[in-house]
Order: sequence, then C-alpha cells, then structure tokens
Amino acid sequence: MKKAVIALAAATALAAGAAQAFADPVKVGMITTLSGGGASLGIDSRDGFLLAVKQSGNKDIEVIVEDDAQKPDLAVQLADKLIQSDKVDVLTGIVWSNLAMAVVPSAVAQGKFYLSTNAAPSQLAGPGCNPNYFSVSYQNDNLHEAAGEYANAAGMKKVFIMAPNYPAGKDSLSGFKRFYKGEISNEIYTQLGQTDYAAEIAEIRASGADGVFFFLPGGMGISFMKQYAGAGVEVPLIGPAFSFDQNILQAVGDAALGVKNTSTWSKDLDNEANKAFVDAYQAEYNRLPSIYAAQGYDTGNLLLSAMASASVTDADAFRKALEAADFNSVRGKFSFGPNHHPIQDIYVREVIKEGDIFTNKIVDTALTDRADAYAADCKM
Repeated sequence: MKKAVIALAAATALAAGAAQAFADPVKVGMITTLSGGGASLGIDSRDGFLLAVKQSGNKDIEVIVEDDAQKPDLAVQLADKLIQSDKVDVLTGIVWSNLAMAVVPSAVAQGKFYLSTNAAPSQLAGPGCNPNYFSVSYQNDNLHEAAGEYANAAGMKKVFIMAPNYPAGKDSLSGFKRFYKGEISNEIYTQLGQTDYAAEIAEIRASGADGVFFFLPGGMGISFMKQYAGAGVEVPLIGPAFSFDQNILQAVGDAALGVKNTSTWSKDLDNEANKAFVDAYQAEYNRLPSIYAAQGYDTGNLLLSAMASASVTDADAFRKALEAADFNSVRGKFSFGPNHHPIQDIYVREVIKEGDIFTNKIVDTALTDRADAYAADCKM
C-alpha cells in the first residue's frame, strides 16, 4: 500500500497577498487513482487540489494521498485506515463512481465530510443524499444531458449510444436520453476497462445512425478513438469532456480534431480565477490542466473557504460554510443545490490544435444554470 503524506506550508510565489487565517487544523484523506489505465485522471485531481492548498499559504492542513488503483475493495480499506487510524476530518478524491459507492455512504455515516472532486452517482444525489456529502464537480448525468441537447441542435435524428457498464456509465446514457429527442438506434454497455472495440464499431457501421454518443473515460476513450478513426467510420462523434480530456487528446491525436464535447469547464473560460489557475497549473506542473484538475482545484478552494470561517469540529457550522460556496470558482458561476450538487452552466467544446498541443475551445453553451434531475428526491 503506497502512501504519500504531503504537509503543505506557506512559501509559494503563486499566492497573492497574505495567507488567510484558518479556524482550526484539518486533516484530509485523498483516495484517488494514481496507477493503471485511469491514472492520469487521479493525478490531475490530486495536482489541482494540492495547487489550491499550496496557494492558500495554510500551514495547518495535512493531505494524506492514497492510490486506490481503481479497485473498490482497496478504496474501502484505505478509507477505513484514513478514518480509523489517521483520524482524517474530510475525505475526497475518488474518480470512479463504483468506488464512490463503495466508500462514501460509510464515510458520511461515520460523521466525516466527503467532497467529491469527480464521481457523483445518481444514487447519492436523490434518496441517498447526505448532509455531509458534497459533489463539487457535477451530478453524473449533467454533461451527458448537455450532449443530448447538443445532438438536438445539431440535427441528429438517430443516435448510437455507448458507455461502460458501471454506475457512471448508466447515469451517462440516462442523462443523454433525458434531453435527446430523436431515435436511439442502439444502446450498448461495454466492459469497464475494455480496450478492444471492434465489435461495437461494426455495430455502429451497421446501425444507420447519423451520430454516436459515447462516454469512455481514460484509456478506454483512447483505445476507442484510435480504433474508430482506423476503421474509417464517418458517423460524427459527440461525448462528454471525460472522453476528450486534455491528457486523452494528446494520446488520440488527429483523430479527435473537430469532435464536439460537453463540459462544465474549459481552459478558455473567460474569468479571472480561471486565467490565473491555468497559468499557475502550467507553471507548477509544466502541462495544461484538464477538467479533473479544475475540479480538484475548486474542491481545494471550497474546503479552504469553509476552513476560513468555521471549525471542522463544529459540523453544523462547517456544513453551512461549505454550502455557502464562498470561493472564486474557475467555472465562474457556481452554487450548490439543496442536495449539495452544483448549479452551473455546461458548454459545448470543439477539439482543436494549438501549435503541437491538442486541446478544446468553447463554441456554445448547451445548458444554463443546470442543477440535476434528482434534487427533488433528496430529503435532508
């Protein structure tokens, strides 16, 4: 079991002005994916979060980082250790929804706060919501809902839809279908971690669809995109940002150019917090940030904003401080709904090339002030 303990102190050229005053020390347990095919997602989530902490100048926050290797049983073991042995106050960092479902309900039942940098399954947004659970990213369906709305606007009449068979995959196709008004030609669930998509590509070719919506994060998306381009299928692709993440694009290359994807964040979002974040992230890590990095950064700043006004030992006050979301989000407008999931805009991006770097630019807004479909079922 690999562990990195990072105690981050004040010295940083990135912080502007004096360090904030914090109510009490906080110990954070970050469980994320740092090895295997999904490692880039967890690395970016971690690095965005740690950048926010470093910039704060806070000497009294300790972050214990653990690698879940994308294994639910390991994630549960790590959470137990962090809660029982390390005595953390807050948990964060899980990328994958099946791991979140294995960890979050038990963690919040033990009185710990959980701040999600990414995974936000529908089960935790509706009846399974909890006062100590906050999704700082989105609700799993959101980006896919926006893709469905974009497919309508693009005039797609018959769409082939595909996602991995795990909670986020099921949420993704539910979200797309919630907004898409045309015909679904095929609805396919692939294996989580699958790398060979020859059979699915053959089905797409034979489907008669005039569009393909797919959600395949991490290495799955790289494999599919390369094989799709190699097969010469000309049916247009659309997807969520996770399939066109900054790291995925460099591996996919020219095959991704021109493809539209939906996102709550983009490096070209025109607000001061985002401009400063993109510059600082590049200076710190020598690479462009991804949506995972942006969400990790916002999560760190949300936590710091709560620490600045309330003690984590006063759960009610700390919860209210989190609910206030009194920080400058890189997404611009940001607030929490009654189920502690964001209300935010969702954009359409296009994959472009800037010099030698593949990246995204915003071309439209798909949904404005979107909350989620489950908030009404949350009773807390």
